[in-house]
Amino acid sequence: MDPADSHSCSVAATDRLPAEGPLAGLDPGRSKCGLVLSDPQRCRIQVARVLPPQAAWQELQLWRQQQGLVAVVLGDGTGSGDWQRRLAPLLPVCLVEERGTTLAARERFWQLEPPRGWRRLLPAGLRQPPRDWDDVVAQLLLERWLGRPLLR
Repeated sequence: MDPADSHSCSVAATDRLPAEGPLAGLDPGRSKCGLVLSDPQRCRIQVARVLPPQAAWQELQLWRQQQGLVAVVLGDGTGSGDWQRRLAPLLPVCLVEERGTTLAARERFWQLEPPRGWRRLLPAGLRQPPRDWDDVVAQLLLERWLGRPLLR
């Protein structure tokens, strides 16, 4: 798939999106959301969280006020329509296709947090992260939109 086909911003969002400034990546869910914040140069993840939806909303509001958040890159999966409607009056929202991100995030989790102890002995395909990894999904969504990996 062409990376350009995996994401889109509305014309209005693209017109308002500055070349620099922190971006948020959001993996929406009914009970928990993955949420990340990039640095203003969009090279590094500064904050990564797995939060209930209401706490994720509050965190986004805080980032908008205190960090100068310029846009939200939103996964197009479960609940994305509600998030898009809530966010659109406040910030540009860019939708990114979520297909395949859960499996990719599990692999990326182990790159970001190498296995220790007995987990090192398991074949990579059998390893399950010891915590929720929705924040890694949010990071992958943001990277998909940017077209490059981010440091963490």
